[in-house]
Amino acid sequence: MGTKRKIIAVTKQQDAWIKSRIATGKFTDDSEYIRDLIRRDQSHTASIEEIRAVLTEGELSGDPEPFSPEQFKREMMEKYGDGTA
Repeated sequence: MGTKRKIIAVTKQQDAWIKSRIATGKFTDDSEYIRDLIRRDQSHTASIEEIRAVLTEGELSGDPEPFSPEQFKREMMEKYGDGTA
């Protein structure tokens, strides 16, 4: 994968923060820290999109059906037991 050089401007406070993160030893330089932030943002965005897709699927699945927590618990107990075996 090729790289592309970018020039960014940060405030003094942001620069100090970046330097403090590098000082922890987890990152070797500014670029590595920024790339890590981008990867985390990409992962976060993908997670949000996945949640939105599931919510949309649920909304389109039809009218809700009645749900009884007690009945659900009984069915699970019958199927899996109470876990004290």
